[in-house]
Amino acid sequence: MSSPFVFKIRSHPRNPRNPRLIFLLLFWPFALLAQEVSPTPFEESIKPTFETQKQARTYILDIPAPRGQITDRNGVPLAQNRLSYNLTIDFPTPLNFSDAKALDFAHENIRTAERILGRSLSIPDAAILRHYHNRGFLPLEIAQDLKESERAELKGQVSGGALSIKPIYLRIYPHHALAGALIGYTGRTSRNADGIIQNGQLLWPETEGREGLELTFNSMLTGRPGHYKLTFDRDGRKTSDRLVDPPVPGYNVVTTLDLKLQEQAEKALAEKAQRGAIVIIEPNSGDILAMASWPTFDPNLFIPSISTAKFKELQNDPNIPLLPRAYRATYPPGSTFKVAVGIAALETGAVTSEDQYECVPEMQVGNTVFHNWKHTDRGSLNFVEALTQSCDTWFYQVGIKTGAEPIMDWAARLGFGAKAGVPLKGEAEGRLPDDAYMQKTHSRKILSGDIANLSIGQGDLLVTPLQMAQSMAIVANGGTFYQTRLVQQVQTVGNEIVAAYAVRVKKEIGASPQTIEEVRTGLVDAVNAPLGTAHRASLDDVSVAGKTGTAQWGPKEKERTAAWFAGFVPAKNPQYAFAAVYEGDVGSKVHGGSAAAPMIGQILRQTYGQGGVKEKTDADDESAD
Repeated sequence: MSSPFVFKIRSHPRNPRNPRLIFLLLFWPFALLAQEVSPTPFEESIKPTFETQKQARTYILDIPAPRGQITDRNGVPLAQNRLSYNLTIDFPTPLNFSDAKALDFAHENIRTAERILGRSLSIPDAAILRHYHNRGFLPLEIAQDLKESERAELKGQVSGGALSIKPIYLRIYPHHALAGALIGYTGRTSRNADGIIQNGQLLWPETEGREGLELTFNSMLTGRPGHYKLTFDRDGRKTSDRLVDPPVPGYNVVTTLDLKLQEQAEKALAEKAQRGAIVIIEPNSGDILAMASWPTFDPNLFIPSISTAKFKELQNDPNIPLLPRAYRATYPPGSTFKVAVGIAALETGAVTSEDQYECVPEMQVGNTVFHNWKHTDRGSLNFVEALTQSCDTWFYQVGIKTGAEPIMDWAARLGFGAKAGVPLKGEAEGRLPDDAYMQKTHSRKILSGDIANLSIGQGDLLVTPLQMAQSMAIVANGGTFYQTRLVQQVQTVGNEIVAAYAVRVKKEIGASPQTIEEVRTGLVDAVNAPLGTAHRASLDDVSVAGKTGTAQWGPKEKERTAAWFAGFVPAKNPQYAFAAVYEGDVGSKVHGGSAAAPMIGQILRQTYGQGGVKEKTDADDESAD
């Protein structure tokens, strides 16, 4: 009789919403196995006694279930399963070999396998004997995850002998590094067992989520084990083996991600940034369509297990590929924060849309001189003009007049200073520095100089790229704060919904339509008007609204620059809200208009079918905000 663990099965199909096909592909091997290995009448007649109980026995062992899939919003798998084939040795029963004979038997078959595979296999004698004594009636693994060519070579040469090919499920990430920072990875719950076999033990180790969605939804992705029955007579000879219950696959997790947009976001980062992040949100639902961090990693490196050397390489990489920057890293927002300052100023009545302030090259606040990014006097500007040109000195004046408390209040209404609530471990909440924070950190209350810094998104203020995209989605839809959503639902292979995460309004931020329209006009002009700072994100036939930003952060000796571009498109009836951040190197000069806006511009041109790269203008040069 051939090994009871030899069968074939295909990987999960591409669409998780085809339950009948999935069921057939998953379970026909087990059904076939049950037909081929039927119980004998003798099995049910075994009556263990004191003399026979050591030999005559029945084991019920667990077969690990295939893990559920993780898909994009259209059902395209981002994480699924494949069959991995391991080469094993089956010892004959009853297990009455001496140690020497057991080793001879194993060595002979290992040599045969080495000859067929054309490579050496190192199996310690101690491991062989431990397996033989404790669990010899189960196959002994001697080679894992065979290549297709190796399996084909073995298939024709090991039939009927002690060598068998055993299939097991392994996780696979078909798009490799794509969305790796969100999907996460899995790891084995234990090493291969080598102790005395017990009823209920797994035939091979299960896997569990260790990071990302694999971790958060681990209990739902983990299926229910099947049961496999083995029976031995009083002489220790195997009399039957059969499948009692097939394993039940885990549930499928359907995300809000759009695979094409995710690909475009990661491509833009790969081509234009050494480090950074891009988030794209649907403004009228809060759905995250893309959330890319760069650099990233391929979760397949962790399957079936990652080597110590490779893991150390990832950990020691100065660009920190294991850090999901989109939701776990925080940066000062720079001039993108002028949107929150402007809303606060207009809504509190500190300024009106007609009020004008001088856009001077510099101004003194207390004992400190604060500069504009432009070194020439730009004249008197209203709010829309100041936002378009990103005049720092205008916002210093207006921010101080408005006050820290209203600015922090409106920033909080836009979602800053709090986690967005995505189902991912370690999401950062950012920081909105209030008097309590300043007292605790700097032993003083907020001063006018602090407010000036906050008014251009500097100082102690920190936000995540996810929060920035979320705030732009709120402005884009007119002031509705939707609960940001990364997962739509969890469903069975039979298409039954187990858990649904509906689109939900958290609150209305309370800004007037007039204020929102003023902000929208300023953002459109920032991309399209002659004096705007984000021309390299503009499109020929679609109006883009956005704001650039440039901010320094980190200790002075290691100060770096975060270059931002955030906004929405189309300006009327927006489909996408977005945020991009580009991390500069220590000492390098990068700016939102020249570093971040081109990344979004590349994505939008691909999305809306417009080719070509926008030419630089005077506002896009090295000094662009």
